[in-house]
Amino acid sequence: MNGSLEYYKVFYYVERLGSITRAAQALCISQPAVSQAVRQLEQTLGVTLFIRTAKGVRLTEEGKTLAVYVERGMENFLKGEEAMDRLKNLDMGDVRIGASDMTLRFYLLPYLEKFHEEYPGIHVNVSNGPTPETIGLLEQGDIDFAVVSTPFELTEGFRAQPVKTIRNVFVAGNHFSHLKGKILDYSCLLDYPCIFLEKKTSTRAFMDSFLAERGICPKPEFDLAISDMVVQFAIRNLGIGCVEEEFAQAALERGEVFRLTFREEMPERQFCLVTGRRELISIPGRRMLEMMEQGGLA
Repeated sequence: MNGSLEYYKVFYYVERLGSITRAAQALCISQPAVSQAVRQLEQTLGVTLFIRTAKGVRLTEEGKTLAVYVERGMENFLKGEEAMDRLKNLDMGDVRIGASDMTLRFYLLPYLEKFHEEYPGIHVNVSNGPTPETIGLLEQGDIDFAVVSTPFELTEGFRAQPVKTIRNVFVAGNHFSHLKGKILDYSCLLDYPCIFLEKKTSTRAFMDSFLAERGICPKPEFDLAISDMVVQFAIRNLGIGCVEEEFAQAALERGEVFRLTFREEMPERQFCLVTGRRELISIPGRRMLEMMEQGGLA
């Protein structure tokens, strides 16, 4: 490409304003600098672009031909600069988040509501899926950050910040009321139909690991994709279900299911914000992440 982009920018302003003086004022540079840029562009292209007059300058035929193309390019450049300003001011842009049903419902949703109230011009895209799938999207650069539940594995360059403590519970419907109030061993799960989430979920992975360490590997009658359905199946007495506690809270309060009690309680686990390199996150994404890291819901 012949000539510097700066020369073409100067050419654009001189052509649009019809004056070396006004172009210099618009560009915040000196008149000699504008004149030098025009001369340099003319020398590079080997043509005369302007005719100097007492009232300013006007384009030659060659200048008119060049102006058609320069105007298109400069207008796009200026639109790009304007878009960057709007991005920095959070008037536009995108946030790409990965989350599971559980983290979306019991952690992320209030932050989405607050962020939308403060920055209505920002488009938010939430990719909804199980934890391993969400971590994969983050590693591929398809999302700005992830909100997932332990356990999960991260490759080098990614970090996880715990933001909320959660716990898995076992629940059952009234058909299993003979178990209510008893102190149970986990081996009893081998004697009853079980309702679990699919193996690819973090809830199932955590439960399987915990039980396997105790030599217990129940085979569920139902493998489901959605925690709400585990609770619904338990309400209908189809077996003993395992879900994150908040999913079962409403049904527990209504007496539709009860929580089983075991000699050893399953350990707590965490919701985590998972991020990669900060500079690769969009400006709106960084703002939302800051809001969540600060816990700013007041």
